Amino acid sequence: MVFAVMIIGIIANHSYAQAIKPRPVSPDSVQWNSPPALPGVQAAWLVGAQDKPGLYILRVKLKTGVIIPPHTHPDERNTTVLSGTVYVGFGEVFDASKVVAVHAGSVYVVPANAAHYIWAKDGDAVYQESGTGPTANKMIGSK
Repeated sequence: MVFAVMIIGIIANHSYAQAIKPRPVSPDSVQWNSPPALPGVQAAWLVGAQDKPGLYILRVKLKTGVIIPPHTHPDERNTTVLSGTVYVGFGEVFDASKVVAVHAGSVYVVPANAAHYIWAKDGDAVYQESGTGPTANKMIGSK
């Protein structure tokens, strides 16, 4: 009896796996948006959405010299730098002396509600964030 249940479970899982197909998001299909308050920044939701519950992936492009000022998110974010170098600092005031260089291929974590800032000091950079929504960006000093 137990063996029969195991076989049925294996067949069911195999059938389910066969029915699922990958849904790739190719770079040319990405819908980039530019936040008006942050010139030189482009962002695109690859998976999920800011206002929806569940996992999401957000990709961000920064032009050379761009600073994303201190802000927070209600959820923990795991960030992978895809190209260039991103300089990250923690605190409610931007301080160039306290940033850490995060190079392409590296990952950093921002805890929920931790004030932080990002700088593309040396050149253009692209990074990708993942977390669990719904999420938001709250700029420090904004209501």
